Amino acid sequence: MESQVRGGTRWKRFAVVMVPSVAATAAIGVALAQGALAASFSVSGQSFKVTAKSLHGEGFAQYGALDQGYTMTGQKALHPVAVSAFKSATIQKMCQSVVTPDLPVIGDVTLRLEAGDSSDKDKQVQADRLYIDVEDLQTDAVFHNIDIGVAAKDASKGPGMKGNGEQANPFGFAQQADSADLTDVKQTAWATTAGTFKLSGLHMSLHKGSGAKIECY
Repeated sequence: MESQVRGGTRWKRFAVVMVPSVAATAAIGVALAQGALAASFSVSGQSFKVTAKSLHGEGFAQYGALDQGYTMTGQKALHPVAVSAFKSATIQKMCQSVVTPDLPVIGDVTLRLEAGDSSDKDKQVQADRLYIDVEDLQTDAVFHNIDIGVAAKDASKGPGMKGNGEQANPFGFAQQADSADLTDVKQTAWATTAGTFKLSGLHMSLHKGSGAKIECY
């Protein structure tokens, strides 16, 4: 009986720890009314991994910024990121994963989210006014009508600079393109925001442990 009670307590603690990770990773229901998003939140002390078989984006812009956030111990921190922004995006076979490390008794736990595993574009992930705050990116990319070296404030092809949740120099380096096609995407990110984020065929699962075989990569 004692072990059952203790076990129940541990799983309640586990749920409390995992809920913020679910919210941060899934990014479902983030509906900010303005065309230029006002991201007034601080990023958590955890980055997350994202993969996609392909991403087609219309109205692309990218610029450097500092995300305001925390470490895992609650200390304030700044995270340098490259903000990839799209007026709209279609993503095939998207995977997102985040690890909550070192839970008592359990150890590492990985939250994994998958969606859009279809060749039918109507059943793929759809997003508009999409912003991804990227720390590391690996992909094959094709940009259409690209401008490199634009001042961030003048990158008019994308959805505009995001706003309050980041520190970005409006006169800093940026690039923009009419559209972008990315394949075999692997990236580590601190935040994702969107006006709408439609996840067709959503599957969310929890796994004990971490590493390439459990996470998205």
